[in-house]
Amino acid sequence: MVASSSSASSIKRGELDFSNPRREWRRLFSEAWGTFLLVLAAAGAGVVGALTGKVSPAMAATAPGLTVMAVIYFMGTVSGAHLNPAVTIAFALRRNFPWMRVPGYLVAQFTGGLLATLFLCLMFGKTGKLGATVPGDGIGNLQALAMEVVLTAGLVNTILGTASGARNIGTNGAIAIGGYIALAGFWSAPISGSSMNPARSLAPDLVRGEFRTTWIYIVGPLVGAIIAGGFEWILKGPATREG
Repeated sequence: MVASSSSASSIKRGELDFSNPRREWRRLFSEAWGTFLLVLAAAGAGVVGALTGKVSPAMAATAPGLTVMAVIYFMGTVSGAHLNPAVTIAFALRRNFPWMRVPGYLVAQFTGGLLATLFLCLMFGKTGKLGATVPGDGIGNLQALAMEVVLTAGLVNTILGTASGARNIGTNGAIAIGGYIALAGFWSAPISGSSMNPARSLAPDLVRGEFRTTWIYIVGPLVGAIIAGGFEWILKGPATREG
């Protein structure tokens, strides 16, 4: 009984901290740092693989999933570990996250992704297209777009189904979300690069100055997030009020 009461108190305190406007700077730093680590692993796998030939497709698929898992454990209670504009928007659509906080989160996420890509560029140049996500050989743009839509819908439903309000926290969420990202990469990376994240894809394109397929990785995840919101309504009913 004592342990249960302590756990409930800790959760409530975390919810209050998450809503405290005076600590928004801490949450924005957390999102930038977490997204930096995610993009460093996701794009870095492509860069190091091209540089050394010692990163297999399975390694490249697993790296971002395990990184997201670790980030949820160490900072999920701070910012919610969104790490992805599509996720932040999905939480806002479900009214778990205030729309007025969305722009700050998006800026933090894109900044973290850009800094990670710049770090890779400074270290290794534009090797391996800086880990950019592009349609695979023989794959059309619309095929890649459809894949990103479906993959993101599945990811966002996994997140909405395991989150506490607008926060990705705890063992269940970390394993489910990290596992989904890794498994999606195992089979779909050769099709679209399994980005599911505009911040992850836009940053390498900005640094290398190549935007021919960038739209796929912005439109796809955003449409997928909206579809996931609709599926969440079917599964659980109307959206909840902001916390």
